[in-house]
Amino acid sequence: MSVLNKNYFRSEKAAFKHLERLLWPSGPVCPHCGSMAQPYDLVKTRIGLRKCREKECRKQFTVRVGTVFESSHIPLHKWMQAAFLMTSSKKGMSAHQLHRTLEVTYKTAWFMAHRLREAMKSGGLPPMGGEGETVQIDETYFGTIDALRGKPWKEKKGHSKKMSVVTLVNKGKSRTFHVETADSATVLQILRENVHKQATLHTDESRIYKRAGREFAHETVHHAAGEYVRGDVHINTAENYFSIFKRGMRGVYQHCQEKHLQRYLDEFDFRYNRREISDSERTNEALQGIVGKRLTYRQSANC
Repeated sequence: MSVLNKNYFRSEKAAFKHLERLLWPSGPVCPHCGSMAQPYDLVKTRIGLRKCREKECRKQFTVRVGTVFESSHIPLHKWMQAAFLMTSSKKGMSAHQLHRTLEVTYKTAWFMAHRLREAMKSGGLPPMGGEGETVQIDETYFGTIDALRGKPWKEKKGHSKKMSVVTLVNKGKSRTFHVETADSATVLQILRENVHKQATLHTDESRIYKRAGREFAHETVHHAAGEYVRGDVHINTAENYFSIFKRGMRGVYQHCQEKHLQRYLDEFDFRYNRREISDSERTNEALQGIVGKRLTYRQSANC
């Protein structure tokens, strides 16, 4: 049987119950005041609708309120489908494909995808690595400044004409950043904020990592000399991440304006860091990330 035959992909009532089980494991919680007192059930008025019992609140709410799904007119079961499609596709799911599959407009599908990327975004993460651990760091460049003007990119020579991305990888988990310029000062700031002081860095011979070597233990491989592995020193895992990222951006999304790039990186990080769990588990983790986040169309369009 196909996983898409599950009730919450087809029934609005089942979709609400599924999301409530994920976000309210101990029972409904009022998003307005935080009360866990059993609310009044108003589902006869609208699916999933409840009313807070607290005298100071008494507001109505559903499980959508206080999440990226709030104020959306898209049926919740279609949100379930979109979340599954985006999290189960290794290289992503384009807005055009979502628009055709879900039978919504392209504009709606585009906005849904950005809301789900917002849910996939991680924040407040502890430093990567630790004593005796290694953190691989690598940079890549892709696209061109034409992407800023809404034109399809054509590969050109010279990093100054391309968008810059830096990734950190520790124990097979990635943390990736779009930077205006991949230079030594920018990279050092990223490392100070995201890497444990006692971790050892593995990089290639690029000059942008020399300053980092003054603050962290640092090992390099010399790609220009044909050296890609020396003992346990390599950046192959970081390069593997970039391989998946570039194939997805070029083969699936095809075009990305620079102002949106960080959200796409958050999406690829989310899937890559959860590649060893099932598609359904990955989807549920994405849905659990919708709480406390809002994204309006204007915010998503203008960043």
